[in-house]
Amino acid sequence: MERFSAVRRRSLSLMQRALGATFVIVMSICPASAETLVVQGSTTFFRQLMETHQAAIEAKAGQKLNVISNKSSLGLLALFERRADLAMISASLDSEIAALKKNNPALPFERLQNFEIARTRIAFAVHPSNSIRAASVDKIRQVLRGDINNWQQLGGSNTTIRLVAVRGGGGVTTAVESALLQGRPIAASGVIYVQTGSQVPQVVAHEPGALGLAQLTLVRQQNLPELVTDQVVEQQLNLITLDEPTPAMRAIIDAARTIAIANEH
Repeated sequence: MERFSAVRRRSLSLMQRALGATFVIVMSICPASAETLVVQGSTTFFRQLMETHQAAIEAKAGQKLNVISNKSSLGLLALFERRADLAMISASLDSEIAALKKNNPALPFERLQNFEIARTRIAFAVHPSNSIRAASVDKIRQVLRGDINNWQQLGGSNTTIRLVAVRGGGGVTTAVESALLQGRPIAASGVIYVQTGSQVPQVVAHEPGALGLAQLTLVRQQNLPELVTDQVVEQQLNLITLDEPTPAMRAIIDAARTIAIANEH
C-alpha cells in the first residue's frame, strides 16, 4: 500500500511539472494583451483616417494605438528618438527628409521605410469676398515664387495676395513646395505663417487677400471657397517605420490601407 502511494505521488509530481511547462509555453506564445503602438505625426493623416477610423484599424489589426497628432516632421523625429513606433506624414518621404536634413543632417534617414496608405487633394482656400474661383497651377506657382502678388493680376480686385501656410514641417506646405517648386521654399513676401493646419482656414476666413494652403477637410469644415485648378495637387498619406516593421506594425499598415481604400469617395 505504501509502495502504491509513493508511485502515485511520483506520477502526480511528473504530471504537475508537465502541466507547468505547458502553461509556460502557452503564455509565451499567447501574451495576455497586445502592446500599444504609438503613432505620431501629420494632422492631415490624423483627420483623414485616424480621427474617424482608429477603432476600425485597431479591430482589424488586433492592436491598440496611442495616436498623437502634431506635424509630419515631429512624427519622424519621434520615430528616430524611439518615442513612436510609426510616424504619420502627409507628403512624400523624400520631401520630408529634405526638409529635416537642413537642421538634422546626421540622422540615419536611410533606415526609414515608407508605406503609402492613401492620397488626398490639397485645397487653395480664399476669403468668401474674393471673386476668383479658379486659377491654373502655373499661376499659383507664380504666386508662390512672388512673381504674382496682387489678386488683380488674376482678374480680381486690387488686393495684395497674402499666402497662409504652416511653418516648416507641415505636410501641406512641404507637399506644395515639392509639387510646384521642385522642393524649393516659398519665395513670396508677406507670407502669414501659422503653427498648425487648423489655423490656416481660420486666418483665411478673416483675411480678404488670403490664399491658404490647406487641408481639404478643414476648408470644407469652415465652408470656405477654394480655387479650382487645372491639375490636382495631392498629399501622400504615408506611414513610416524605422527599419523593417514588426508584425504588429505591419498589421496596422495593412489595416490602414484596407480601410482607406474602403472609404475613398
